[in-house]
Amino acid sequence: MIKDFFALSVSNLRRRKLRSWLTMIGIFIGIAAVVSLISLGQGLQDYISEQFEVMGANKLIVLPGSGIGLASASAEKLTSKDLDVIKKTRGVDIVAELVYGVSFLEFNDEVKRVFVIGLPTEKVADIFRDMQGFEVEKGRELKEDDKDKVVVGYLVAKDKSVFEKGVELRDKIIIEKKEFRVVGIMRQIGNPQDDSQVYIPLETAKKLFEKEDEIDTIYVQVKEGFETKDVAEDIKKELRRARDEEKGKETFSIQTFEQILETFQNVFNVVQAVLVGIAAISLLVGGIGIMNTMYTSVLERTREIGTMKAIGAKNSHVMIIFLIESGLLGLTGGIIGVLIGIGLAKFAEYLAAAFLGTTLLQASTNPMIFLGALAFSFVIGSASGLLPALQASKLNPVDALRYE
Repeated sequence: MIKDFFALSVSNLRRRKLRSWLTMIGIFIGIAAVVSLISLGQGLQDYISEQFEVMGANKLIVLPGSGIGLASASAEKLTSKDLDVIKKTRGVDIVAELVYGVSFLEFNDEVKRVFVIGLPTEKVADIFRDMQGFEVEKGRELKEDDKDKVVVGYLVAKDKSVFEKGVELRDKIIIEKKEFRVVGIMRQIGNPQDDSQVYIPLETAKKLFEKEDEIDTIYVQVKEGFETKDVAEDIKKELRRARDEEKGKETFSIQTFEQILETFQNVFNVVQAVLVGIAAISLLVGGIGIMNTMYTSVLERTREIGTMKAIGAKNSHVMIIFLIESGLLGLTGGIIGVLIGIGLAKFAEYLAAAFLGTTLLQASTNPMIFLGALAFSFVIGSASGLLPALQASKLNPVDALRYE
């Protein structure tokens, strides 16, 4: 019997093609917006989570002040004394210090402001490579005895928006009036800011930026068998003691990757919820459209309903037919919306890669997103048709047959 109800519902919708398509517009616009936003949001979360897994959960970052990101500014500074304290803390395996600054980079009579990082060149540099995705694509890495050598980011070498003529190996560039020779070009990371950075030896950077005893960031790798969060707490205690600071009034911060990921996800979930909420307004409009169409359909088919009841149709049968019709309107609109949403998400991914040079924006193809959207659109359609279906089921067959 359900099969017959579906066949009858499809037949009724096909007889009113134009009205059916107009009714579905609000649904598929809303679903397209929701699917594209969720797909891009989930893709970004998956990408970042994957990067954190690659970096490893056994690493943490020590920063001065509030420590929001690599380029945080703070009146308080980390020093070589802090570095020694961290090295001696129980559970610490490898410690790497970084010094960086914004500087003018000159090449072929062009001048650009770039982020310059003083990179450790000994074995401890491995921790930075793991955490930041540092990998040389052409040439070589910086060596311990390098003084005036530089490794440039992917965009510095490839993108004309940085330099009209891309920087090549063995080219000479000037940073803070000091000449450097390019010995390596980094692999593309996917973040335009990271791909526009240049890297010089740590000791050279300290002299260049006059930070002989100042450290901007300290990366720490935890020994096997130790919990990262426990080591982070031990480092806090040791640094508070060495800097003579009270708990809760520290002038430094320690971040584990779990904390960074959790903070990002919390913020991103709020932003995504707001965007999806705005997009859901279209679904509300679409639901109202379905309700209006179904009320109109009840009026147009009053005599038909009366005939159905006169030959034995129950109230529940009439109600099911109208619910199936409204549900199919929602589901069909959902299918179209999902297809449009996937297309929009993939197009946004392409634009980000082609014009912004970033691979951070990726569209997730998780089937649960699309199945959830289809189920939601069917529910919206059915719910919107509930009141008209109730009205249709309660029609008196005698009065319905008399309706003109």
